Amino acid sequence: MAPESKAADAPTVVPMPATTRQARRIELEPGPGPEPERDSYAVTALSDIVDRSTHAAAARFTAGLSPAALAEAYLDWATHLAFAPGKRLQLADKAWRKATRLANYATHCALKADPSVACIEPLPQDHRFDAPEWKQWPYNLIHQSFLLTQQWWYNATTGIRGVTPQHENVVEFAARQMLDMMSPANFLATNPELLRRTVATGGMNLVQGARNMAEDWERTVGGHKLPGTENFKVGRDVAITPGKVVYRNRLIELIQYEPATAQVRPEPVLIVPAWIMKYYILDLSPHNSLVKYLTGQGFTVFMVSWKNPTEQDRDLGMEDYRELGVIAALDAISSIVPERKIHAAGYCIGGTLLSIAAATMARDGDDRLKSVTLLAAQTDFTEAGELMLFINESELAFLEDLMWEQGFLDTKQMAGAFQLLRSNDLIWSRMVRNYMMGEREPMTDLMAWNADATRMPYRMHSEYLRKLFLDNDLAEGRYRSGGRAVALRDITAPIFAVGTVTDHVAPWRSVHKIHLLTDTDVTFVLTSGGHNAGIVSEPGHPHRHYQVLTRIDGDHYLDRHSWEEQAPTKDGSWWPEWAAWLGERSGAPVAPPPMGSAVCPALADAPGRYVLAD
Repeated sequence: MAPESKAADAPTVVPMPATTRQARRIELEPGPGPEPERDSYAVTALSDIVDRSTHAAAARFTAGLSPAALAEAYLDWATHLAFAPGKRLQLADKAWRKATRLANYATHCALKADPSVACIEPLPQDHRFDAPEWKQWPYNLIHQSFLLTQQWWYNATTGIRGVTPQHENVVEFAARQMLDMMSPANFLATNPELLRRTVATGGMNLVQGARNMAEDWERTVGGHKLPGTENFKVGRDVAITPGKVVYRNRLIELIQYEPATAQVRPEPVLIVPAWIMKYYILDLSPHNSLVKYLTGQGFTVFMVSWKNPTEQDRDLGMEDYRELGVIAALDAISSIVPERKIHAAGYCIGGTLLSIAAATMARDGDDRLKSVTLLAAQTDFTEAGELMLFINESELAFLEDLMWEQGFLDTKQMAGAFQLLRSNDLIWSRMVRNYMMGEREPMTDLMAWNADATRMPYRMHSEYLRKLFLDNDLAEGRYRSGGRAVALRDITAPIFAVGTVTDHVAPWRSVHKIHLLTDTDVTFVLTSGGHNAGIVSEPGHPHRHYQVLTRIDGDHYLDRHSWEEQAPTKDGSWWPEWAAWLGERSGAPVAPPPMGSAVCPALADAPGRYVLAD
């Protein structure tokens, strides 16, 4: 449903288009006579279209980043640094001391001392200089000089009094991106691993790298997927858990999976995945499918499969996703399994939507939810990680203009922003490996899923970024659902929340804030891994561990540091912990329900057709 235009309140008989706030009002300017002079509708609309089109054209060359936002951050930093002589003196002192450290290190190495004793160590997540060749002259001096320079620039872009936190983060981030681009690991002449490889292969690695680059360019221009993804075809290799599509509307298909046990728990499980990617991350290969695991534990599982929106879906908003998504799925399940409460689980943005739906249902007296599970899902966005670098008024206006012209946010534009957050791993290291080493990283099911991205409707994405990220309306009680404000504290169903240690999309310190926003029982799990790999953490996966602690309604609040100290650590996957938690809140096993109902008959075999659409 399109947003209601505010132009009806303006003193004109011509309705204004519902675009930006500027286009929703008529500006009055003082005129020569007693009556104010009104801007014409044509001039206002034309100026709005020109500005938006200009921004949209620029956004295609800046990966959606607003030049005005970057300039604002830079000027804030540069101006305050210019008026901070003490800080500049400190930076000069740091530069002198780092140069001295490097000179001492060079002398130390020249005297044939142990070259493995470095003057600076890379950060734990930085593996660019792990190879033993980097400890040999002159590459030890090269990479040590780079790390010292990187550390100096971090000091130069942070800790300046008066700079706003976001501007400081943006400048530090931008400096880090430029330094990562100039890393000695990215160039043949300064990377000993590349030189060794080139000598060993007679330069054939560079030839193969050029072939890889040409192949990737051809695939990009032709709109084809990455090499290797053809080995993970949806419905043949991944997303193959047996099931039926039992409901379909313009936004979702609802999949009911076949039972894997003779009896099942009476309460079904509904999974609401993120629509920023396709649902089958939770139903990958048989060995790491969360759906298959749950059915094997005796649960009836339903999964929402979101439609990949097009320009015709530009006006779908967050309320449409709640009503046509979560509520429609619950209604369909209630027709198949009547008078049964439902365990609902949401992943990433799907978890955020589920929390809104659960709060709305609690407010309206709808008690169908037996429990709520939130997987790497944020409900408070004040500490939403490095994604907040791209969330301010200037950036959102720029991004909205790009989506306004297209009707959606394209998959490549979203992927570019996420890759920037981990440019070392996702951009530069990958380019070195593919185009200079001449190697191809073996494709996995998770990587193939990650390449199968979806679009985001204009209105929904704008509302999501503004109301949740920018204004934090949900956590602060201003978010309106069904025409009225909702509060998460109204949820009485027990909550199982999962955060992942290295999540750069939904940092666990942000996910942990569910404790502050709800009064119900909360079982919180902190698991090893990142936003995707931490959730796809099947039993038997090596090197997995997690912490878990339950807060009963009435217990005192534990901040995240105290929580880490008190929560016991367990080895292995968190999946059995969740299955046991669900089982404790479920009834005795009963005969499996039918596949579909008279109201919701089986329409097609899983995985359905929405997941197959590009």
